[in-house]
Amino acid sequence: MPIVHVYVWRGFSSEAKRKVISGVTKVFIELGIPAEAVEVLIHEVPKEDWGVGGEPASERLKHVQPP
Repeated sequence: MPIVHVYVWRGFSSEAKRKVISGVTKVFIELGIPAEAVEVLIHEVPKEDWGVGGEPASERLKHVQPP
């Protein structure tokens, strides 16, 4: 069974999580894998623990809010 790990910034909305889980599952269904066999794990990471362009995302992307 496929297990997909998705990493997002902390604060990702429940609606956005539902969309990611549904969308990832649809890709596998299109590949012939039953939905029941697909597992999606969403990991929320604080922006200060995520590096973008050599600096913490919390500093580099202050104006970007999670969906």
